Amino acid sequence: MIVFRAPGVYRPQADTWLLARALRELPGLRGGRVLEVCAGTGVVALAAARAGACSVTAVDLSRNALLSTWLNCRLRGVPIRLLHGDFAAALHLPRFDVVLANPPYVPAVRDRGDGAALAWDAGPSGRSVLDRLCATLPDLLTDRGVGLIVHSAISDTDRSLAQLRDHGARASVIAAGTVPFGPVLRARARWLAAHGLIAPGQDDERLVVIRVERTSYPAVVDLA
Repeated sequence: MIVFRAPGVYRPQADTWLLARALRELPGLRGGRVLEVCAGTGVVALAAARAGACSVTAVDLSRNALLSTWLNCRLRGVPIRLLHGDFAAALHLPRFDVVLANPPYVPAVRDRGDGAALAWDAGPSGRSVLDRLCATLPDLLTDRGVGLIVHSAISDTDRSLAQLRDHGARASVIAAGTVPFGPVLRARARWLAAHGLIAPGQDDERLVVIRVERTSYPAVVDLA
C-alpha cells in the first residue's frame, strides 16, 4: 500500500500491520462506528473502513498525522471524521462499537517525546500513555463494544491486562509476533538492559494485540 506520510508522522510497520490483521476478526466492525486513536497515517482506519465500518473517526495529537490520515482516506474515497487532541477528547462523543489503538509505548527517559518521537516515546516504563489508555478505553465503547490495543511486551502486557480488567472490561491477548528491534530500540538497547526492561544482548521484541470487551457490569462489585 502506498501511503502519504507528512514529516514527523509514524511510518506504518510491524505493529501497524499486526493490528490491521487482527481487526478483521471483530464481530462489531461491519456496520459499526469505529474510532482509531493515535491514528498516525490512518492506515488502520482505512482497514476498518474496507472491512465494513459504517463510520470512522480518527484522533491524534499531531496535526501532521491528521493531515496524513485525511489525505490517505480522501485518495481512497473513504469519509472520515478527524479529532485533534488526546484520545480522552473522544469521551465527549457517542460511544463506539470498535476502538483501535497503536499508542506510544517505547521506554524513554522523558515521559513524552516531541517531533517524530511523540509517536513512540512513552516514559521510563513505556507506559505514560498506556496507563491512561487502559483506564479510558472501556468508557469509549458501547456496552458490547470491542477494542484492540497493540504494544510491545517490553511495556508490560500483564499490567495492561490487569488495568483493563480493573476498569470493567474483559481483556486477553489475541495475536502476537516477534520482530527485530528497529532503529530506536537498537539505539536504546544498553539503557533498556540496564533498567531491566530487556535481557542483555536481546535484539528483538514481542508485539501483542490485546482485545478489550466492555461489560455491562463493573469488574469488582462492592457488596458492603
